[in-house]
Parts: sequence; C-alpha cells; structure tokens
Amino acid sequence: MNMNKDLVAASATPLVLAILAEGDSYGYAILRRVSELSRGQLHWTDGMLYPVLHRLERLGHIGARWGTSDSGRRRKYYRITKQGRARLAEQRRQWRAVDATLRGIWPAPSETAR
Repeated sequence: MNMNKDLVAASATPLVLAILAEGDSYGYAILRRVSELSRGQLHWTDGMLYPVLHRLERLGHIGARWGTSDSGRRRKYYRITKQGRARLAEQRRQWRAVDATLRGIWPAPSETAR
C-alpha cells in the first residue's frame, strides 16, 4: 500500500519515540521495527528516518551514543530522554483524540460490507 506522505510524516515522531521507549536502538533496527509493527504497511527509508532522529536529538527528546554491535560493527544507538517520554505522552493523547474522532465518523469494516 502506498501510504500518504503527510500521514507518514505526522506519525514519525510518535513511532520513533514509542520504539525507543521499548529500549535503546539503532537506525536499521528502528526501520525493521516500524515494518514489523505495521505488518509491512509502512516502508521507511534511511533518508526519512535519520532527519527525524537528528531533529529529536536536537530537541533533547532522544540522546545518542556510539557503540559496537555483537558483530563488531560501530553503530549509533539512540535512547529516549525524560523530555522525550513527556513528548511521547503528549503525542499519545493527541493521537488517541484523532483516532477516536475518525472512529466516530468512519463506519466499522463490517458495516461497509453491507
């Protein structure tokens, strides 16, 4: 499915923060987790993810450190900060309001089959 770019962009911050709330991670693992969570519906690229990570780091919502993977490769690991957790909580409130509004106006899939 081709996902609308505006929708992907709007969901990027809460998705990245929520993934990092699960634990520290690095770019490629975040991309895989997005694909896994969306059951393959969202296809993020490095070119989409890294500007989001850099912006969140600049805002103080995430921190980064260089580390070495089990295979010996150098990777930049990201972690959510206290400020990022507060931002994630606010994003959750906002997205729940959007979700509730859409569910209120859109019929359930079983209703559209009638």
